[in-house]
Amino acid sequence: MDDLSEDRELLPATRRALRHRIAVAQSEGRAPSVVAAVMRGGEVVWEGSRTSVEGHGPDGDVQYRIGSISKTFTAVLVMRLRDEGLLSLSDPLERHLPGTGVGEVTVAQLLSHTGGLAAETPGPWWERTPGELRPELADVLGDAPFKHAPGGRHHYSNPGYTLLGSLVEALRGKPWEEVLRAEVLEPLGLDRTSGRPQAPHAGGWAVHPWADVMMPEPLEDLGLMAAAGQLWSTTRDLARFAAFLLNGDERVLSEDSVREMRTSAAPPEPGLAELGYGLGMQLMSDGVRRLAGHSGSLPGFVAGLWLSEGDDVAAVVLANCTSGLAAATVAADLVRIVADAEPAFPRPWRPMRESDPVALELCGPWYWGTSAQVVRLTADGSLLLGPVGGSGRTARFRSEPDGSWTGLSGYYAGETLRAVRREDGSVSHLDLASFVFTREPYDAQAPVPGGVDPQGWRGIG
Repeated sequence: MDDLSEDRELLPATRRALRHRIAVAQSEGRAPSVVAAVMRGGEVVWEGSRTSVEGHGPDGDVQYRIGSISKTFTAVLVMRLRDEGLLSLSDPLERHLPGTGVGEVTVAQLLSHTGGLAAETPGPWWERTPGELRPELADVLGDAPFKHAPGGRHHYSNPGYTLLGSLVEALRGKPWEEVLRAEVLEPLGLDRTSGRPQAPHAGGWAVHPWADVMMPEPLEDLGLMAAAGQLWSTTRDLARFAAFLLNGDERVLSEDSVREMRTSAAPPEPGLAELGYGLGMQLMSDGVRRLAGHSGSLPGFVAGLWLSEGDDVAAVVLANCTSGLAAATVAADLVRIVADAEPAFPRPWRPMRESDPVALELCGPWYWGTSAQVVRLTADGSLLLGPVGGSGRTARFRSEPDGSWTGLSGYYAGETLRAVRREDGSVSHLDLASFVFTREPYDAQAPVPGGVDPQGWRGIG
């Protein structure tokens, strides 16, 4: 154990602040019960609950319905298909699921809610009626499935995720839930996550808005809409799922693929995805940190899951009321409480085991015109290009077999960085997306676009 190792157990003051937050949430939100968990460093470090039943409270093993957090599970299955080469995110739906009538929408647009499809199904409220009323995709989509042009804007769509569930079934040849269990739930050990409730589970309740009375909500099987909101789960399972969404798991999805899911693929939408929407994940800020996760609701239940990559903290909140308790807001507050009270220790610096001499040669200051930039070689072998001080374009690059580097993030994502050499083998300049980076500002010995004034630098006189 190194000197900077942190205790997994939270401090007493932090635990009390967490307990207080969910106590206020349960009381002011008038929820029959609420249960919560916090994950830090890949482990559940705190659990708590409040209930209206004397002498009884739910724990991290009690199932609640998680609503649209189910969409994130569906997105993981689609990303697995992409990583296996069975589809591309740019593929039109028609290529893999023909005959829907909306086949021009791409897989990526469905994942990011930019396909222009309606938010809800036609007919009666699908969340409160049996899935048997919508036996075919045509019943889910209706006669006018588009509300906007595909790719034009972010418009949250439950039918869009029904299409993704059907896409998974078409390519796997098995029911969505069966594929989910075999490919995600079992490998991650999420044995308390299921399509139908398994005891112990909470009942769903509607609390009267103007009186302290309540009545049970119906628990419907959503049928084709399952991929959009069917799942039941527990805070312990969802905390483990959050750890996976932070770090990946090679049995399910790589770290790069879950990072891609957390990257904005759609423009912001206030109240749903303040920083945009990723691939099956909502993105928002608490004013200090960037959060990724998802909210969820179905009649009788509300849910929230948020994670902060920078703090390595995630929180889950589940409650059994139709409205009143803002579970996603409370989950974000739990992340904030832990991250502010007990900031994560940075990992100890260690030198690389081996360094690439070519990459090492590129390290140091470069100049894009007069803008001072610096290239750093990181411990994972990638290059980081960014401005010297201040703000500006920063990007990470992955090495390729041909000696070039491919941008992984920021403005230069997908762009190619090349080191251009002189006849003697030394590096003349870097070429990146038509930009020339030189070792001196406007180096006259490099092919700077537009040329360099032959008189060079001078004063006013």
